[in-house]
Amino acid sequence: MSLTLYMTSVTSSRETKSQQSEVTRILDSHGAKYDTVDISQDKCFLGEMREKAGNPSALPPQLFHGDKHIGGYEQLMEAVEDGNLDKFLEVQK
Repeated sequence: MSLTLYMTSVTSSRETKSQQSEVTRILDSHGAKYDTVDISQDKCFLGEMREKAGNPSALPPQLFHGDKHIGGYEQLMEAVEDGNLDKFLEVQK
């Protein structure tokens, strides 16, 4: 299974842009392989992300391992701060 990052390329929110940049920076610097789904490309992607996350108001960025929702920006940052990034991402090294 691989990681999937739901994000958006169209937003007026500086917070969302900043969070997405930080998430991709962390994933890239950690060498994590992931696919992205841009919810701004098709309305159905937003519904799909929210359904998979089990939260009808979830906003990007959201991370999934396969179909399992592992969290958003806050959860990723907690994992980084706690030194549990591999476990959070379920990375096998």
